[in-house]
Amino acid sequence: MLLLYGQLMGIGIFVAMGVVEEKSSRVAELLLSTVRPTHLLAGKVIGLGLLGLGQLLLIALLGLVAAGASGALEVEEDLLVAVGLALAWFVVGYAFYGAAFACAASLVSRQEDLQSVLTPLQMLLLVGFFLSFGVAAEPDGTLAVVSSFLPPVAPMIMPARIAVGEASTVEIVGAFVVTLLAAALLIPLAARIYSGAILRTGAAVKLRQAWSAARTG
Repeated sequence: MLLLYGQLMGIGIFVAMGVVEEKSSRVAELLLSTVRPTHLLAGKVIGLGLLGLGQLLLIALLGLVAAGASGALEVEEDLLVAVGLALAWFVVGYAFYGAAFACAASLVSRQEDLQSVLTPLQMLLLVGFFLSFGVAAEPDGTLAVVSSFLPPVAPMIMPARIAVGEASTVEIVGAFVVTLLAAALLIPLAARIYSGAILRTGAAVKLRQAWSAARTG
């Protein structure tokens, strides 16, 4: 849970900082002379997402090897499945949050203003992190089941339930599909706002302004 929270938060902030850096240095203007805004957004999100996934995979492999060698855990099929599903949940969680962090960052032009637009997203992640402790204590309770189907927190809730064997196949598939659909709906919305805000420097851009600029641009 801690690793998933840290990776989603850390890579999301890297995405946001990169967007602001490109915007403030006018690099985005040069890049957008050859590529579309949605392609620029997708490249940044996918590239850093692969980095985060690679880091998690390396940590998971090292952890499994160390646990098996020390005898702390028996590396069996169920454990490998749980680790694989945790990585899958990072992918879908990052698809949801990566686009959102990039979209939020495109509204400002200075690193100093970044925190103000990222706070709501960081709070959502923090809520999911704290909820996961309650889920770990009662993985088959109402809170655990309901929160498993809430896309902003599901990427940290479901891996915890899967690890202790309290999530049925139907719940895992259903929650994954719901979160994936939410990410699929969010990405084009984030891309539109990003397109309308990425070239607007100076004062922070309001969501409505970015939406209108993308429509008329």
